Amino acid sequence: MKHISVLVPEGELVVSSLVGPVKVFGWVDQVLADQGRPPAFTVELVGPAPSEQYGGLFSIRPHHAPRDASRTDLILIPAFLGEVEQHVRRNGELVAWIKEQREKGAEVGSFCTGAFLLAATGLVSGKRCTTHWMFAERFRHAYPDVDLQVERIVTDENGIYTSGGAYSFLNLVLHLVEKFCGRAFALQAAKVFEIQIDRSSQTAFMVFQGLKTHGDQAILSVQHAMESRYDAPLRMDQLAADHAMSPRTFARRFKEATGCTPLEYLQRLRMEVAKKRMEEGDTVNEAMFASGYGDEKAFRSVFRRITGMAPTRYRARYGRTTDLELVF
Repeated sequence: MKHISVLVPEGELVVSSLVGPVKVFGWVDQVLADQGRPPAFTVELVGPAPSEQYGGLFSIRPHHAPRDASRTDLILIPAFLGEVEQHVRRNGELVAWIKEQREKGAEVGSFCTGAFLLAATGLVSGKRCTTHWMFAERFRHAYPDVDLQVERIVTDENGIYTSGGAYSFLNLVLHLVEKFCGRAFALQAAKVFEIQIDRSSQTAFMVFQGLKTHGDQAILSVQHAMESRYDAPLRMDQLAADHAMSPRTFARRFKEATGCTPLEYLQRLRMEVAKKRMEEGDTVNEAMFASGYGDEKAFRSVFRRITGMAPTRYRARYGRTTDLELVF
């Protein structure tokens, strides 16, 4: 039987990322009990103190404080809301406890922005990790030694697990059910809880914003020029000359500042425009021309590479008009 400790850190939490694992692992144990078999999991909450969430709407009472939880097999870190870095600083006791348990052989997983607390332990230095795509820039700035693969839904490396944003924590839970109990249990859980199993990429959900906190004013000016002229033919050598740089210096500085080559940056800008146009009801061809592409084959190739799906599939899935406007 595997002992699982779901952490209750101090700070604002995504409560569903605590309840979800308890519910799914509890369901596995119930199925086993119905078959006359022993449970696969014992799930307990570990935190320094009772926690009030969503303005007191929910109260969470951990089973144990870290100092009283001497041994566990798997630690799961929930997602934070609000100022993630501030929450991490408040939870030094849990950081130390996670490191101590890892030294004793425990595995560790994080959901969404819980990756910040995981990274604070140093356990993912030089390793693969994912988190919510909206926090990628902040994560890279805080933990540059981590191999952040933000396009991934789930990572699994030597007993360290992470999941992408929001409710994709359920995909990591299914991954763990399959790893510990087998594929049949994971498939059955996916059907019972109506979770899409085997999702591997969060690229279709990403909104490209472009890294702009790098401090290189010349490159920032180039970014603004690209954003205002994305639908026109843009020559990178001309952009370099316009900003008094050689093409080689321009390419190097742009990559260092944004993490993308100039061409990759322009392609991502254009794909973001195409996505929004299709979401608003444009046809694929209308979105293609609006985003600055005239070559259908090139457009479809770049779109699939960046979003992980064909434009027609993207439009079929997300192409509905809405009165809601997302503000980031």
